[in-house]
Amino acid sequence: MGMNFFAYDFIKNALLAGFLSSLMCGLMGTFVVTKRLVFISGGISHAAFGGLGLFFLLGLNPIPGAYLVAIIISLILGSYKPSKINAQDAYIGILWSVGMAAGIVFIHLSPQSYAPNLMSYLFGDILMVSSKALVGMSVLTVGMLALIFGFFKYFLSIVFDEEFSQLQNIPVRKVRMLLFVMIGLTVVTLIQLVGIILVIALLTIPPMLSMLFFNDFKKVLFFSGLFSILITQSGIILSFYLNLPTGPVIILLGAFLLVVSYLIKGFGRQKFELKKQ
Repeated sequence: MGMNFFAYDFIKNALLAGFLSSLMCGLMGTFVVTKRLVFISGGISHAAFGGLGLFFLLGLNPIPGAYLVAIIISLILGSYKPSKINAQDAYIGILWSVGMAAGIVFIHLSPQSYAPNLMSYLFGDILMVSSKALVGMSVLTVGMLALIFGFFKYFLSIVFDEEFSQLQNIPVRKVRMLLFVMIGLTVVTLIQLVGIILVIALLTIPPMLSMLFFNDFKKVLFFSGLFSILITQSGIILSFYLNLPTGPVIILLGAFLLVVSYLIKGFGRQKFELKKQ
């Protein structure tokens, strides 16, 4: 069976989709975790489900609808300081639930004879990624990487200190809005990989793994991408052989690695302290 593993086109597509998504996930997840935007990212992902449902109701491809809504919500949220938004987390919670509810209602109202499997949106269905979708992912990933490296100093500045960045004449609001839009695009791309419910886990586990071993932001960014690739590729292969849903397997594998890493680092600190004493 192992010999024929790469003979399946859907496996090749899944691995490539996982690789592209991992690059975006690892890099943008580092900004999300560092700037404490996890809850906001969750709000964006669940609001995007409303766009999925609306476009399905209109008889259009649902994914562009999710991207459109994610961009609009990201621009709105990015226009406010994250500290102000986090202080009003009840509004994000409302956005979170309303987006999901709207998406479900839109899909229910659709006159189409074919009703999409909600589970594929909730938990992902990477094995169904088409070659056309891969082209879009490739273009988006290259564009995101170009923006990250092109505006890296600006992003780094506002992630750690927006007030100081303002004094340095950095257009903080515009840079923040751009960062939020990039997070929104990443979130929708990851929805296709692990689904709406699990997207936050994949966005946060790789950066947290990286932060366990490194303190330098650039190293955290780099290894977060590597950890993300390792988790997704291994999860896809493991789910294939175990005949289990791919999205949940990817998340459980990532969580397992995170727990093991915490234990290893904990034992390491304990030994170091004992030796020091």
